[in-house]
Amino acid sequence: MDPHLLRTFVTVARLASFSGAARELGYTQSAVSQHIAALEGDLRAELLTRRPVAPTPAGVRLLEHAGPLLLRLDAARADVLRLAAAPPGRVTLAASPLAVGPRLLAALPATGVTLRVLPPAEVPAAVATGGCDLGLVDGPAAPSDPLRLPDVAPLTVTGAGEEELAVLLPDGHPFAGRAAVRLDDLTDARWIDAPGVGLPLTAARASVRYEGTDVHALCALAAAGHGLALLPRRVAEAAAGIAVPLSAPRLVHRTELLSPGALTGAAAALAARLTAGSPV
Repeated sequence: MDPHLLRTFVTVARLASFSGAARELGYTQSAVSQHIAALEGDLRAELLTRRPVAPTPAGVRLLEHAGPLLLRLDAARADVLRLAAAPPGRVTLAASPLAVGPRLLAALPATGVTLRVLPPAEVPAAVATGGCDLGLVDGPAAPSDPLRLPDVAPLTVTGAGEEELAVLLPDGHPFAGRAAVRLDDLTDARWIDAPGVGLPLTAARASVRYEGTDVHALCALAAAGHGLALLPRRVAEAAAGIAVPLSAPRLVHRTELLSPGALTGAAAALAARLTAGSPV
């Protein structure tokens, strides 16, 4: 299957337009139509309806495969280019918002680093495809257990830190005076769904959805009573509102360093500082 044809198909399906795909990809509309026809001929299946432009059942199934396939191709290209290139003088580090904490700030050198804050789900792909040299991603996990990360490419994963979790409650919440809280005690609570920032345990019962990467905004929403937020304890205790430690289930906030393989130069030095004394 020709990846150029596959990219054209994904773009047409995303934009629901042959002309829009042509403009985005820099092709003529005729060339886009030829790409789709060639792909349909190769697979012997109609992939798109034309009026309106929408994926057929076969096209929907192909889209499920296309994203991971194209991402792995981009990752392979980036991996080869890294090996061929001279060690860079600068390091670009992708980090999820809650991974930006005291450990990271203490490890950053005074110069030579670009820090790019991304939603947690985007960090692995940013490293795999060469957009960033290193990545820090976080999430809830049992103590010393690895995070569940998308299989975007062969990445080296190293623990970079673990810390306690706490629930951020507004003033006056019935559980605000507790020494600790169990998630089972909050079964009927309303939570803030913040996929770009928060720990993704409770989105199914969200009262508010926050789309952004600003931790302070998430904490302000929780403190104002718009929903609860599960956060690293240090973050919850620094915010307005009431931070109550999580006692069960037995989870920690885990941070992991992602790298594309063997590191050299400034990237290797930064990686060593980020993982010094880290959990397995």
